[in-house]
Amino acid sequence: MSKKTILVTGGAGYIGSHVVRQLGAAGEAVLTLDTLATGFREAVKAGELVVGDTGDAALLERLFTEHRIDTVMHFAAHTVVPESVADPLEYYRNNTCSSRTLLKAAHEHGVRHFVFSSTAAVYGIPDGGRAAEDTPTAPINPYGRSKLVTEWMLRDLARSGGPRYVALRYFNVAGCEPGGSIGQSTPNATLLVKVACEAATGRRPGVSIFGTDYPTPDGTGLRDYIHVEDLATAHLDALSYLRAGGESTTLNCGYGHGFSVREVLAAVESASGAPLSVSEKPRRAGDPPELVAVAERIHDVLGWTPRYDDLDLIVRTSLEWERKIAAGDPEAYWAA
Repeated sequence: MSKKTILVTGGAGYIGSHVVRQLGAAGEAVLTLDTLATGFREAVKAGELVVGDTGDAALLERLFTEHRIDTVMHFAAHTVVPESVADPLEYYRNNTCSSRTLLKAAHEHGVRHFVFSSTAAVYGIPDGGRAAEDTPTAPINPYGRSKLVTEWMLRDLARSGGPRYVALRYFNVAGCEPGGSIGQSTPNATLLVKVACEAATGRRPGVSIFGTDYPTPDGTGLRDYIHVEDLATAHLDALSYLRAGGESTTLNCGYGHGFSVREVLAAVESASGAPLSVSEKPRRAGDPPELVAVAERIHDVLGWTPRYDDLDLIVRTSLEWERKIAAGDPEAYWAA
């Protein structure tokens, strides 16, 4: 009998592709579903790729009928906060309505396990800048709200006999696969480490600091940066947990400490050996001064042990990938 298949939606994107690579290395049977709107065919390093939309009910019916899928890992989503404010209905269509379509198909076909890519944006601006899993959820933008509604759907479906799940709330994801096989290739990226490394390789004219008067040690925003490889490993740990009979749960994915914008830019300058062109601008509405995970639960529940908790390593792997893109390296040219 063929082994059970893991369906990875959004598996050609930044985080999803790192998870697909790790699943393949672990010997899992992987089926990736991605529109390739922001993902890349070349980033899918294991299993089969189907090009299509997670909200396409007929396509999902075919995939669940043709494959012995017992686990879904759901990454497919729009993720740019300002874009969600400008076009909220598109975010609710893609992030929430499509998730509902996927959950319905998964439940009808007896999927047992569901791992969901959620976000720290569900917390909004928590008091004191630190968020634990029981911190009240108060998202301040449609992106965070679209993800939170999917968490609610997962919870309610599980209570009515649907798949058991782990919802992972990501903090600031950064870095690239250390071997250089895949990287952060999202077009028009907004994540600080990616933007700064693009500037360091000449693919952007510079980088902006939004807000220098926050109540933080150097006046700039403080964030919890987690290496994408450690985050990917958390998904495999979540799968093992569910296979062992673990109950549905929601967990923060972060290291539990933060770095400021200035500290990140200094790390990029150190790694690149040259200063960045930096401009200082006013605060952006809705940016919390500090957002750091209270992260003990993921260690206790999943036995998750991060390997890349080092800002310089995060930056170095990001910069190496950007240099490959800038140089037209055949391994990365598609991401330019």
